[in-house]
Amino acid sequence: MPHNPFTSITMNIRATALAERLERGVSALATFANELTTAEWASPVPKDGRSVGVVVHHVASVLPTEIHLAQILASGKPVTGVAMADIHAANGAHARDNADVTKEEALRLLKRNAAAAAVAIRTLTDDQLDRAAPVSLYEDAPLTTQFMLEDHAVRHSYHHLTLLRVALGRQTP
Repeated sequence: MPHNPFTSITMNIRATALAERLERGVSALATFANELTTAEWASPVPKDGRSVGVVVHHVASVLPTEIHLAQILASGKPVTGVAMADIHAANGAHARDNADVTKEEALRLLKRNAAAAAVAIRTLTDDQLDRAAPVSLYEDAPLTTQFMLEDHAVRHSYHHLTLLRVALGRQTP
């Protein structure tokens, strides 16, 4: 069958929309973070304990892992060996290792990892977005690649931006 360039474009509409949503969330987080004072950057987030800056860096630093897990699903393989306890342990280690992260470092990493994540998402086909396999993080429920992206890489910056705004009194819960 001859290659139809319109088929390729059509297959990527959903992936492009996902990538654009990720980019909008990251952009909003970066804009917010860029406007923070030094004191706000260092402020602890209530009920979390990490500083605002560490949380921004956290969002940036886990994007490659979130994309990797989605790519595993996109290939039709299950995500194994990842439990919520592992996530909490990794977040704790990240907070300890990056307690003094600068705004410039965090924003540079956020920009770089978000750009790479958006490129990776845009390469996915509709078939890959629709593939489902067991995910250990969700008690081995069979989840689609699209769900994994939406619940992690795409949602992550929006989720933490809201929590940071509340923590700094810039938005009511």
